[in-house]
Amino acid sequence: MAVVTGAASGIGQAIAERLAANRARVWVLDIDAGAAQRTAESIAHAGGKATALQCDVAQPESVTQVFTSITSAGPLDILVNSAGIAHIGTIETTKMQDFERIFKVNVQGTYLCMQAAITTMLGQSGGVIVNMASMAAIMGFSSRFAYSMSKGAVRAMTFSVAKDFLDKNIRCNCISPARVHTPFVDGYLKKNYPGREAEMMAELSAAQPIGRMARPDEVAGLAVYLCSDLAGFLTGADLPFDGGVLNLRG
Repeated sequence: MAVVTGAASGIGQAIAERLAANRARVWVLDIDAGAAQRTAESIAHAGGKATALQCDVAQPESVTQVFTSITSAGPLDILVNSAGIAHIGTIETTKMQDFERIFKVNVQGTYLCMQAAITTMLGQSGGVIVNMASMAAIMGFSSRFAYSMSKGAVRAMTFSVAKDFLDKNIRCNCISPARVHTPFVDGYLKKNYPGREAEMMAELSAAQPIGRMARPDEVAGLAVYLCSDLAGFLTGADLPFDGGVLNLRG
């Protein structure tokens, strides 16, 4: 049984679909209940097994209630923390409410879901956790102050959890993508560069040495590998998925 947060769209949706295609029963968690239900129905239409639940990962009560429902239905083998929000701004322009909002969703949300999952996994034979970090956690990106902070915290929490539960058969890794073409990117370009979307898409794509953004299904492929027994020797790792940004840029 696998839980995927932020599974109603983008990377989370692609991961939920790929896990279901690999015969996992998937719990589709998202703050948008309607979109989560549509994802679950799409998975079922393709022959998979999925259940949608509304969950605000930033709220302890919501996480507790949802994970209680999930674990009452059977063992929890996999948790993928994909829920997250972005923010554009430097430390000078980032307001306190924006900083706190990013922290609550990206950091506190990951913490709460990992804590809930580990409590269950400790009573089983183990489990696997995959967190979504970002290249922004290990490199400097312009105007990504709060977002970088949050993904740096996710990366650090991943290492800590992996270390603390080595002897409990709980593996914990994270993925650090560069730019991924998701609905957020399209919305950002439409809002900030009306009429210039294609031009700016080309510019953002060219920032990756490989010449394009990643696709959500490509990130999903790596996530499913990390969740599988094929990755049984891998824990405490941050895997760059960056189109050459880290080592080939410049």
